[in-house]
Amino acid sequence: MKRPLVDGFGRVHRDLRISVTDRCNFRCSYCMPAEGLEWLPREDLLTFEEIERVARVLVERHGIDSIRLTGGEPTIRANLPELVGMLSALPADLSLTTNGSTLRLLAGRLADAGLQRINVSLDSLRADRFAEMTLRDELPKVLDGIEAAIEVGFDPVKVNVVVIRGVNDDEIVDFARFGREKGVVVRFIEFMPLDADKAWNARSVFSQEEIVAAIDAVYPLDAVERTSAPATRFRYSDGGGEIGVVASVTRKFCDSCDRIRLTADGQFRNCLFAIDEFDLRAALRSGADDEELTAVFEGAVAAKWAGHGIGHVDFIRPARSMSQIGG
Repeated sequence: MKRPLVDGFGRVHRDLRISVTDRCNFRCSYCMPAEGLEWLPREDLLTFEEIERVARVLVERHGIDSIRLTGGEPTIRANLPELVGMLSALPADLSLTTNGSTLRLLAGRLADAGLQRINVSLDSLRADRFAEMTLRDELPKVLDGIEAAIEVGFDPVKVNVVVIRGVNDDEIVDFARFGREKGVVVRFIEFMPLDADKAWNARSVFSQEEIVAAIDAVYPLDAVERTSAPATRFRYSDGGGEIGVVASVTRKFCDSCDRIRLTADGQFRNCLFAIDEFDLRAALRSGADDEELTAVFEGAVAAKWAGHGIGHVDFIRPARSMSQIGG
């Protein structure tokens, strides 16, 4: 009999995010500092077998029904389709978040291995700005990667845009138009205090209200009833698709959050903004059985806070940046 992972506030957790590497081939300022990061040694990364075991226990014992692979940049992990094949055998929805730069090379193999959905992170459609933000002149490769994802039949294909005031907020309508033309779902994400440079401040946040207003003025929108998913959805009134907005800062959705996370080095996190981690790698490599892993999961989820507290005087930002935690 499955034992749902329920925290002290009655939230049932069914969504697992797995970071397969902390490395990335881009250096977006909100993910890592310009000088880069000290990468994990290879031996510190969980093996595919260890990742599969954690996922299997969570699916079979605790009813996890959604798994997303993240990074860093997951496509630079060697033999990634092999891991996708291992996880696709589990009865859970399997998706991946990528920067898209190598997607043309991998899309077919990932689909054949059982990947169902894909999210591409893309914060500018302007070549000069993209190069400035990522330190890579590879926007054409990313756009071609999105085309490849569409061609192999991933459904849906989503494009994630972190909106930062004064940086790319003037491209919101451009992204909306891009999504309508390509038939992809664009998800706008409020800038969160997980940037590696620790330069985040509330003034940099371009809010959900502002994002929706900008698009609605050009392409009228209708709100969709909210679910436990991180994005609030809006449909175009003319039937031209939809957008989503992840408003973690201005309209936090902690009361419906059902996500747990596994970092590339095997740390279990009960919240994106958690300051405590639970060491699964040590448990796995010391011979822990499934019941012992279950005890770690249940204890970690039971310790989850009511909310992240962004904007409160007692908010403590995580020691790790987004690239080290996983999206």
